[in-house]
Amino acid sequence: MNASVSRAADRVRWARAAAFFPQPVTTALRAAGGFAPLAEASPATLRALGLGDRFLKALNEAARFEATDLRWLEIPGHHLLPQEDPRFPPLLAALPDAPFALWVCGNPALLRQAQLAIVGSRRATPVGREVAAEFATAAVAAGWVVTSGLAEGVDAAAHKGALAARGPTVAVCGTGPDLVYPPRHQELAAAIAATGAIVTEFPPGIPARPAHFPYRNRLLAGLAVGTVVVEAALRSGSLVTARLAAEQGREVYAVPGSIRNPAAQGCNALLKDGARLADNAPDLLNELAFSPLFDAGLAARPAPPPTPGTTARVGREAAPRLDRDEEILLDALGFEPQDFDTLVARTGFRPAALAGHLLQLELVGLLELRAGGQYARLGTPGRAVPPAPSPRPTAPH
Repeated sequence: MNASVSRAADRVRWARAAAFFPQPVTTALRAAGGFAPLAEASPATLRALGLGDRFLKALNEAARFEATDLRWLEIPGHHLLPQEDPRFPPLLAALPDAPFALWVCGNPALLRQAQLAIVGSRRATPVGREVAAEFATAAVAAGWVVTSGLAEGVDAAAHKGALAARGPTVAVCGTGPDLVYPPRHQELAAAIAATGAIVTEFPPGIPARPAHFPYRNRLLAGLAVGTVVVEAALRSGSLVTARLAAEQGREVYAVPGSIRNPAAQGCNALLKDGARLADNAPDLLNELAFSPLFDAGLAARPAPPPTPGTTARVGREAAPRLDRDEEILLDALGFEPQDFDTLVARTGFRPAALAGHLLQLELVGLLELRAGGQYARLGTPGRAVPPAPSPRPTAPH
């Protein structure tokens, strides 16, 4: 085995073993003065550096996967970025629990660019998905990379919003780079890898496990200059991401919501705890463009949006003209789902007239009928979250 192949084998072996030991490995890496001394160190020296028997066992077991991991890296668009790689994201490198290495499908250069993390509920409301897509669209238009976690709901809407705007997006995963979770997002993941990047610290073949997602959330928060939470329950992974972002010195934003909406309770709690209000994208992006984190080695500082203070209505269609009864009905509906009988009582309309008005508002995209017979208001007339673009035939995933 020649020297370059030997070094590559050492790196994939350590990358696989270090995935579940990020903080002790990073501490040892810094104490040793780089990877080369670690790779050559004896077991006794590694123990002295804080890498105990559990890690040494993982390192020995990782040798069985060297050939598989090296074959994965031979595929075009597949990369392994150890901390010493100049492409390794500088905001992550500064963390005490920085990953030893990142497995990347797609464009690793994006990881040094300014990123905005958009996260939220897997069971997002239609309005939540719409807001996530709008913030993503505004972010890529201003020169930001949109980063999220490839989950259902808000995450998927943020990725799709960035893709529909022909902007870059990064998906941070809790699996190996060769697997997609949830499986139904295979096409979305391929589209992201074609123009953006899939990123994970887990090696090939590692499936999704509940214990993996706190690792994923720390990377998601650590890559971004700021994190915006669109919708979240009081006990959710999105709030974990927000807490990690705050601990890492990042800005945390939350989209407010109705006190009666369970999906908004987590965001409202974040606001009470000191998160910044995210009621429009230009103001948020204008604040983040002056973050001191850009002095940490990011490739470029996006220009502030030209018109701060406006709402994130990128690409919105003109609102349809409503007659007086339709305006009364929308006011009665408010921003929480309501059933037909409640709307009859609030508006005083006859049932037949109310049914006609509801149908008209549904046709122009201002409300929708949900399961259980409840009508829910939609925030943007005639607009839905765009589908994921078709993946390129050669896109890695």
